[in-house]
Amino acid sequence: MSPRDSQPAADGAGEGEPSIVFRWDLDKTYLRTEFESLRKLVLIPFEAATEKVHLPGVPQLMGGLRRAALARGDRPFVFFLSASPPQIGAEIRKKLALDGIEYDGIVFKDQWRNLVRGRFRSIREQVGYKLGELLRGRRDGPRTREVLFGDDWESDPVIYSLYADVLAGRLGGDRLAGLLDRLGVERDAVHRIDRLAREIAGDGPGEGVLRIYINLERRSPPSRFKAFGPRLVPAFNYFQTALSLYEVGVLDAVGLGEIAGALHERGWSGERLRNSLDDLVRRGHLSAETADRAILVLHRDGQDLQSASERTLGARAVSAMLRLRRRMARSQPEAKEPGPIDWETLVEHWVAHRSG
Repeated sequence: MSPRDSQPAADGAGEGEPSIVFRWDLDKTYLRTEFESLRKLVLIPFEAATEKVHLPGVPQLMGGLRRAALARGDRPFVFFLSASPPQIGAEIRKKLALDGIEYDGIVFKDQWRNLVRGRFRSIREQVGYKLGELLRGRRDGPRTREVLFGDDWESDPVIYSLYADVLAGRLGGDRLAGLLDRLGVERDAVHRIDRLAREIAGDGPGEGVLRIYINLERRSPPSRFKAFGPRLVPAFNYFQTALSLYEVGVLDAVGLGEIAGALHERGWSGERLRNSLDDLVRRGHLSAETADRAILVLHRDGQDLQSASERTLGARAVSAMLRLRRRMARSQPEAKEPGPIDWETLVEHWVAHRSG
């Protein structure tokens, strides 16, 4: 069983056709996978597709992103990257089919090969494996804008941000090798990553990665991820992820409404959705203007995210208040662009936290 599906060549989008790539982790990002104990980990390969549970709102988000991309004239590509073994691939593909997910490639980690070759360290090491596969996918696939989805369970924030800075030309050579060595990446993997990074250097847009979304499955404090900069958005749920994607124009209003509706069907109240929206604004990952626009869009869509005071004021008063808030927001001085990531300090803190 091959650990990876084939994926389109670098020109697979078609000559002159804009495209966008969505790269997803599987466990804890798409699927609610339980591997906190050895018993749960052992049972994963034996789960049928119908037993696998996706996280709330994920199928609606993926469908909305595809539809919005096609409406813009973009060609959407969807790739999955998993640290799980290829032996679960058949059931994963069945699950994706059940959820109506269209995708272009999926990669699993060949743990059996690592075991046979006695590479026991490689079985648990994820940074070198995932970063290498991301760069290989970039080399062999579409070289265009990317949006990355991961979780806070292991090292997705570090892996995705390293990848983004390699694509942007900010990391490479001895500096990248030193960071990878500090992160515990094996020497062979470091050499492979260096070779791949050189092969794609200077090819494609300067900022290849538009956004990185980290699902806070472990409920990690969002403040832990500030050092990664505004490109990385920690989200407690996929409504928050959808709001950010709506702001940057990758998801449309219809898709936003579908995700809110999916969560409502799972028992989420309008107040809970509103609290999620306000939390994203407070943390600086969503502008007040976009928040107000989303509230009105969802209100028209039948999702009431207005506060009790806004409902008391009535629709006209609310609209007037929102217009005033937008004018006030536009009058504020623009925030300065954040500087580059201090990778040496970040990696030291990350390793210390992981070892603690």
